[in-house]
Amino acid sequence: MALVLVFGFAGPILVVAIYRFVPPPMTWLMVQRMFEGHGFDRRWVPLRRISPQLVRSVIGAEDSKFCEHHGFDFNAIEKAMAHNEDRPGKIRGGSTISQQTAKNVFLWPHRDWVRKGLETWFTVLIEGIWGKPRIMEVYLNSIEWGPGVYGAEAAAQANFHTGAAGLSPAQAARLAAIIPKPLAWKAARPSPYIQKRGGHIAAAAGTVRRDGLADCVL
Repeated sequence: MALVLVFGFAGPILVVAIYRFVPPPMTWLMVQRMFEGHGFDRRWVPLRRISPQLVRSVIGAEDSKFCEHHGFDFNAIEKAMAHNEDRPGKIRGGSTISQQTAKNVFLWPHRDWVRKGLETWFTVLIEGIWGKPRIMEVYLNSIEWGPGVYGAEAAAQANFHTGAAGLSPAQAARLAAIIPKPLAWKAARPSPYIQKRGGHIAAAAGTVRRDGLADCVL
């Protein structure tokens, strides 16, 4: 039992420490998608080769307090819980970019209380060991952006035939707009809803830049 406890405590710390310097390999979701018949396109690039426009867009769209919190936005969690109680058919998440990164890199896709507990532990670890720039770098290189498309470089190439470094503000906003439903929504051929959503995110990215909400990363 003691060995199990030691391994359960030290193992995640060791893995997180390694991934501070080494790109994380394939995630559970990537493997699942391959079994579902999707391809695999992921091209790791350092944060300095990802457009600041995309960083600001994802912060504006997903986690405006990314630079302020230590992994958890408790106000967002409370709002999400209240929303989900009032409208049980439309689930809203309150996860931060840090929590999403912990889930995407280390854990399985399906929701359950065990995974939520491990997500909390890994979020604490990456906040303490990686820091904000590395969290953002891993996030932008790991999230799903279409069938078999993972990370900013592959997403930029697949949708706009450019590298992640060359994304325009509008392109970056569209990529951020489809993060919640990457298999259904398209950045290259956006529906009116995605066009509108992208416009809101572009405006939010401007606020992020003006207010310095991405200063911990850029």
